[in-house]
Amino acid sequence: MGKGVDKLFLKLGEVPLIAHTLMKFQNCQAVKHIYLVVRGDARGEFQNVIRDCRISKVRQIVVGGAERQNSVWNGLQALHPGTDFVLIHDGARPCVSNVLIQQTIESARQFGSGIAACKIADTIKEVDEDGRILATVPRERLWAVQTPQAFRYDLIMRAYRAVIERNARVTDDAAAVELLGEPVYIVESLPTNLKVTTPADMDIARVLLPAKVEVESATVPTGTFYFGKAIEKNYR
Repeated sequence: MGKGVDKLFLKLGEVPLIAHTLMKFQNCQAVKHIYLVVRGDARGEFQNVIRDCRISKVRQIVVGGAERQNSVWNGLQALHPGTDFVLIHDGARPCVSNVLIQQTIESARQFGSGIAACKIADTIKEVDEDGRILATVPRERLWAVQTPQAFRYDLIMRAYRAVIERNARVTDDAAAVELLGEPVYIVESLPTNLKVTTPADMDIARVLLPAKVEVESATVPTGTFYFGKAIEKNYR
């Protein structure tokens, strides 16, 4: 996004990007509490967003760690031991739909896990460090993994304990569960559930999201609706 810019606080319409993301979970009846994992030096800014947008489900703001997996572990440790299901979501994915959130929860209820993922539509090439194509990778079994990633509480806790104990490095939560040898199930998503990373992504998000968030009633239109089913896939 540029040096010194925190994309989560960039405005999409009248409110910051992170407010759109939080409102999606605020408005999902299946979600009981939100635990927000943040940089320690940004707690005040997040508290302002929560207050201004009346995000009443935020139970705790947790300080993250050096890497994503450390931040997730800190968040998991803050949860009540009686928690049934956990959804882990990127704050920079504001276009997530209520339908997708509920489908990942339902998959976790049935199978223990439910990972938002999108079929790869483009041709994939393996390329060396000089930019020379080495091979064309068959895409039939390839999926791009997104969030939310939903799990039974006991399963994701065991998975991250294993990550810590083995000093392993994982790039997403499904990989932590795979480390246990447990099956991971996906829920088919769409590319519109994008992770905002570049200025071009901000432009796309502006098209997909409502310009105004109704903070009085704590409701916001969902950007994208679609339907899918849980599928067991080996997407590594």
